[in-house]
Amino acid sequence: MGIRAIVTGGMGFIGSQMIRRLRDSTEFDFILNYDNITYSGNTLNCPFIDDKNYKFVKGDICDQELLAGLISEYGIDLIYNFAAESHVDNSINSSSIFIDSNIGGVRAILDCIKDVKYSLGKQITLIQISTDEVYGSLGEGDQGFKESTPLSPNNPYSATKAAADLLIGSYVNTFGLRCGITRCSNNYGPRQHQEKLIPKMLHAAENNNKLTVYGDGLQIRDWIHVSDHCAGIEAFSKAIHGGDLDSGEIMNFGGTSELTNLEVVHSILQFCEKDKSLIEFVEDRLGHDRRYAIDYTKAKQILGWEPKVAWEDGIISTLRSYALPK
Repeated sequence: MGIRAIVTGGMGFIGSQMIRRLRDSTEFDFILNYDNITYSGNTLNCPFIDDKNYKFVKGDICDQELLAGLISEYGIDLIYNFAAESHVDNSINSSSIFIDSNIGGVRAILDCIKDVKYSLGKQITLIQISTDEVYGSLGEGDQGFKESTPLSPNNPYSATKAAADLLIGSYVNTFGLRCGITRCSNNYGPRQHQEKLIPKMLHAAENNNKLTVYGDGLQIRDWIHVSDHCAGIEAFSKAIHGGDLDSGEIMNFGGTSELTNLEVVHSILQFCEKDKSLIEFVEDRLGHDRRYAIDYTKAKQILGWEPKVAWEDGIISTLRSYALPK
């Protein structure tokens, strides 16, 4: 019998890509997509209503009673938690929903699987999708983040993700739950919400609007194609679920594509055949981290994973998937 999984936040950008991947895997018998369809969710991301091995349930990540009922009803073995508020700008404007979803939601999942363990003796695996932002900011010559890098979040979003990671570690230690945490660099690819940098700038360029860039635009991010990220998550989850890795393990995934925000914007303008005069520099974001970079040596050594999609290929295919017909 194959694995039966819940993917929370499965109507979002990365969660929906994960569902598409798991549906193609012979090791998964059933996928339940659990999503509250907030502003960033899109039902078109997972149009699988006729698939007998797939089900969508609309629900709040903090609804422990509903989650517990679904785990029991569908005999769930593994939970991938993609559900999260993730836009830093929004967290600066108001952090309350980030605290509710990113911390409270994880608490609800942990208590569900704890109750199942103690009442039924069944160990459910939780894979928490975290972020490299929990590590803070790097200097220009610093080595990339390792799994052992101390947590040092610098904005409300990353602070809530770091808090959730610590909460998971406490439940692993206290209650013996089986959990793993992944942390990755900036994702890109098709079907990403328009609040994110690449689709936002592409939409502006296509409409001859100003492309607003924070500060000097020289903030550096490491970019990973969403398909590479999901491949890493799947490999890691199988290792945790199968007992090949200890509970509580953390795994970093990166794309070896460090670029300034300005370089990304230039790539988009070049694709659209638009002039750089469309760029407008605006006041920098509060608490803006200068550089992120991931060291994925551990994933390569233990999982045999490394990114396959080169930035030069991935950005063109991504922009083509969004762009208006010429």
